[in-house]
Parts: sequence; C-alpha cells; structure tokens
Amino acid sequence: MTPGAKVLQYETFINEVLKRDLQKVLEQRDAVYEKMAQYLQLKNTIKSIQETDSKELKTDVDLGCNFYVQAHVPDASKIYVAVGYGFFVEFTHAEALKFIEKKTNQLTEYTEVLTKDAAKIKANIRMVLEGLRELQGLKDLPEDRRREVF
Repeated sequence: MTPGAKVLQYETFINEVLKRDLQKVLEQRDAVYEKMAQYLQLKNTIKSIQETDSKELKTDVDLGCNFYVQAHVPDASKIYVAVGYGFFVEFTHAEALKFIEKKTNQLTEYTEVLTKDAAKIKANIRMVLEGLRELQGLKDLPEDRRREVF
C-alpha cells in the first residue's frame, strides 16, 4: 500500500470513526449534565419548601414546548420523583433528598467515565494524526527507502 493510500485510509478513519465516536460520547456527557442539573434544581426546590415550612405549594408546571400552567398542591409533604424509565416514586422530602444525593453521585461517576472515554478518543485522534504526519513525510523519500519503512 502506498503512503498516499494509507494517508487516505487514516483520514477516513479519523473522520468516519473517531470524530463520530467523540461526538457521541460528548453528547452523552452533556445529557448526563442536564439530568444532574434537573436533580439539583429539585433539591433546591425541596429545601425551599422545607425552609418555608408550608404544606401548600403553588408552582408553574411545564407541559412541554415551554407551555406552562399554574398548579396548586394542597399537601406538599410528599413529592413524586422520576426515577427512570417513566416510573415515579412517592418520597418524603428527606427520602427525596437522600435519593437525589445518591443519584447525583452516580451521575457524577458516569460523567467521569465519559470524560475519560472522550480523552482516550482524543488521544487516538492525536496518535492517528501523528501517523499521518509521518506518512506525509515519507512521500519525500525515494521509492526504495519507502519500501524499507513498510
């Protein structure tokens, strides 16, 4: 295989595999960060309910597409928390805060894994780019020296 063909093969690998994988991992990490932000917002809401020591709650509920409706909750001592896969669990405030703490710890660990994965992919991209630079440097070598390298 000629150096020019190898260069093309490496470029294709970078663009079609490594960059796509990196984008996918970064999108997953962003989605996890968004979920963490939602849990932290819920944690703050629960704490503010506890501080006011109010049994009733008036709030705006997002129906989707930024359409909100006002809601009145007569007993805010228990709340429903989305735990995944479309399931909701009724928690007291203390139980919800404990769940949120565990869940955010899990999500933090997962973001660390995703960050490491992204770093590995970036390192692979750098390695392949270095290989490309070497191959492009070989183009300048005479034909008989190229055969020795390959």
